[in-house]
Amino acid sequence: MGNGLPTIGDVARLAGVSPQTVSNVLNSPHIVSDTTRVKVQAVIDQLGYRPNSAARQLRTRASSTIGIRIDPTTSDGVSGAALDRFLHELTQQAEDRGLRVLLFTATSPEDEIAQYTKLRDTADVDAIVVTSTVFADPRLAWLRNERLPFVAFGRPWGNDLEDHRIRWVDVDGHEGVRRATQHLYGRGLRQIGYLGWPHGSGTGDDRRLGWLDACAELGIDSTAELVAEDRVPDARVAVQALLTGGSGVEAFVCVSDTLALGALMAVREAGRPHFPVIGFDNTPVARAVGLSSVDQSLDAVAQAVVDLLLGDGSRIVQPIPEDEPHHRLVAPRLVVRRSSHLAVIENTPTTGETV
Repeated sequence: MGNGLPTIGDVARLAGVSPQTVSNVLNSPHIVSDTTRVKVQAVIDQLGYRPNSAARQLRTRASSTIGIRIDPTTSDGVSGAALDRFLHELTQQAEDRGLRVLLFTATSPEDEIAQYTKLRDTADVDAIVVTSTVFADPRLAWLRNERLPFVAFGRPWGNDLEDHRIRWVDVDGHEGVRRATQHLYGRGLRQIGYLGWPHGSGTGDDRRLGWLDACAELGIDSTAELVAEDRVPDARVAVQALLTGGSGVEAFVCVSDTLALGALMAVREAGRPHFPVIGFDNTPVARAVGLSSVDQSLDAVAQAVVDLLLGDGSRIVQPIPEDEPHHRLVAPRLVVRRSSHLAVIENTPTTGETV
């Protein structure tokens, strides 16, 4: 408790229950067992806990509030656009289902967890949406252990994929890159390279496997692989070096639009404007420069996040029933533009076609 007034989190920890259970005792005691209600009420009396009147009013209204961190803006302004679109879609989908979105900032995973604690203890949010998940993500572990309802946009990379206490939605990046590679193969290209992030990123490794599996299925070479940090200049330099070395690569599939933009610059500077490049994220930049890209179907992602939070009702579900799916894998779609169909074959799709 420190030097401040006792919080709902203090009551929950001392009573050995979740903050949601404490809230239920205060606001909906009829749904709590007599034993639990008596135990929680005893701790409330012991600590002298008094809920904030404004927060209590918020929590007893028909609608609920979900919190989500605003990601820091990326240096090149390309890849961050995907999360911006997700936030917009989530806000719209949440509003349609009677939910509100509360935005907050954090400088690190530890700072983000501290924000979770504050938002929970002041009853400002009923659930959290986590983005940009990583291996052994401490945020997911904290939310799971504290039993604060949440859904992650991104898989719980590691050994927690089947943990029913972790609700998650992700885009099937493996399938997206696989389709992009098959698309280029269908245009008669056989030397299809891959430009990805350094190994160790769950999302990046998953997309890379899509390229490797497609190459294996199609019986084509998979040695033309480049790695770069997610910055346009880094991608540009990597592709320039490969082309200068006389590589026979005929096209590139890229892990992001950021790297694809760098690759596009490099091939054009090398005097090869018809060299096909496909990105991932379908950002505004991709649309502006005519770059083919894998679209994450963020409208479907946002819908799945809200569905997992609410189930079939209008109130946030905690916990999710074990006989119901706790995750959704959303199929992406390939948007074909000029950058990947300059290698013309018969029945070439028109610019902007989705496949």
